[in-house]
Amino acid sequence: MSTQTLNRPTRHRQQVVLNVAPRKYAFLMELLGNFNFVEVEKKNSDSREEIITNLKRAAEDLKLLKAGKLETRPLKDFLNEL
Repeated sequence: MSTQTLNRPTRHRQQVVLNVAPRKYAFLMELLGNFNFVEVEKKNSDSREEIITNLKRAAEDLKLLKAGKLETRPLKDFLNEL
C-alpha cells in the first residue's frame, strides 16, 4: 500500500486583533474555537518572573528620576501625543 502526498500551495492566513469586553471574552473564545478554519492564539499573561523583573526595572527608573538622571516630560505633553 502506498501513500501520496498532495503538494498544495500554502495558504496565507489573515490575522485579526480584537479588543473584547472582559465579560464577553470567554464566550467569544469558545465561539471561535468551534470554527475549524480559525486558529486561536491565546496571549499568555506575564509570568511571575516577568512581573518581578518589570517591577524591579520600574523601581530603578523611579530612583533615576528622583536623582535627576532620567529625563521627564509634563503629563499634558504626554497625553497630547495620544
